[in-house]
Amino acid sequence: MGKKIAMFPWFAMGHLTTFLHISNKLAQKGHRIFFILPPKTQSKLNQFNLHPDLITFIPITLPHVDGLPPGTETTADVIFPMYSLLRRAMDLTEPALKALLQDLQPHLVFFDFSHWLPALARSLGIKSLLYCIISPAAVAYLFRDEPAAEDYMRPPPGFPPSSAIRLYANEARTVDAVNNMEEFGTPMKFVQRVIMAAEECDAMGFKSCREMEGPYLDFLEKRFKKPVLLAGPVLPEPPASGLDERWVKWLDQFGPKSVIYCAFGSEARLKREQFEELLVGFELTGHPFLAALKAPMGAETVEEALPEGFRSRTGKRGVVEGGWVQQQLILSHPAVGCFVTHCGWGSISEALINECEMVLMPHVGDQLINARLMGGDLRVGVEVHKGDEDGLFSREGVVKAINLVMDGETQIGKEIRANHRKWRDFMLRKGLEDSYIHEFDHKLHTLLH
Repeated sequence: MGKKIAMFPWFAMGHLTTFLHISNKLAQKGHRIFFILPPKTQSKLNQFNLHPDLITFIPITLPHVDGLPPGTETTADVIFPMYSLLRRAMDLTEPALKALLQDLQPHLVFFDFSHWLPALARSLGIKSLLYCIISPAAVAYLFRDEPAAEDYMRPPPGFPPSSAIRLYANEARTVDAVNNMEEFGTPMKFVQRVIMAAEECDAMGFKSCREMEGPYLDFLEKRFKKPVLLAGPVLPEPPASGLDERWVKWLDQFGPKSVIYCAFGSEARLKREQFEELLVGFELTGHPFLAALKAPMGAETVEEALPEGFRSRTGKRGVVEGGWVQQQLILSHPAVGCFVTHCGWGSISEALINECEMVLMPHVGDQLINARLMGGDLRVGVEVHKGDEDGLFSREGVVKAINLVMDGETQIGKEIRANHRKWRDFMLRKGLEDSYIHEFDHKLHTLLH
């Protein structure tokens, strides 16, 4: 029997699209979804709504917060230091959201950063599910209130002993800075908001598989004393269109598995020197490469930031693209042999179901944990070495990691390939996604009774 489910994700495109993915899966099961989001953002999501008869977008206006540019709707409209102001604006929607929930009367509400939502839902007789868009391992390792930055270099008490996850000194400092960021307008720190959301909700949900992250799921269930529901890999829908002619023509010139593809997601920007080190590293491998990167800090375009003489030296075999590219389709092109990734959870899923090998270059937050999970626990990729204190990588480090995964004759290369093949077969196994969604749906029903 279909239920009514409300969705109230953090207003960032990565969160909104992930919540819409799970909404599509639940609509297939006959549930009625009310997807709450800022008014102008709907036009960006309409194309991903595969069940417009069951998924209704409900607009909610963000109240004004001093310092937040007028018209701000999502993180795409502001810089990182202003995210706290956007969270404050979302907190101020509480009365409007209460009125909406009273009107819609859903059985269940999915949310993420709004720590006050479980109590509101409870007062209306509605169950709440904290749906995390990052991996269980990342939630387990990162979200704890530690007195000192170096405490993040070690895993929390009770963490799975088999885990390869650790942080370097510079990474621990970054995590500490984000976790302990003062939340605007409240005496709360960011990490306390997330912990409270996990403690107060009725259940937690993830797009992950027990086979891949079992020990971390057990850790979370024990720590927060509540059910953890898994939606399975929730693989991206295959793209409706084909790869742009421009890229087909360029990739078709090269032999199988010979091209390096690099992309760091929609938000990461490198420092200029690191941008140069990375590109010179690609050049030194001798392989053709396509790097889809944002212009580095302090530069307007990628073109002006290219190392001196780079264009003439790399000619047609090297392309640096500053705009958006069709990542899924590029990864599945037979010429692509290596994917240099920032280790966002979405990119990792896309990489695992393709045949190109992974070189891991995490930047912040959960990407660090994903990199250790993939490179350490599962051994499906090689991480580029970075300085423990300064967090910087070198061109030599880039070349070394790429050569390790692209040379199938080395011991590490063979191991990485075999493991990747194993996990790829697992994720593409017929019926895997369906069985996970079926189980997820079953547990939602159990939660409501």
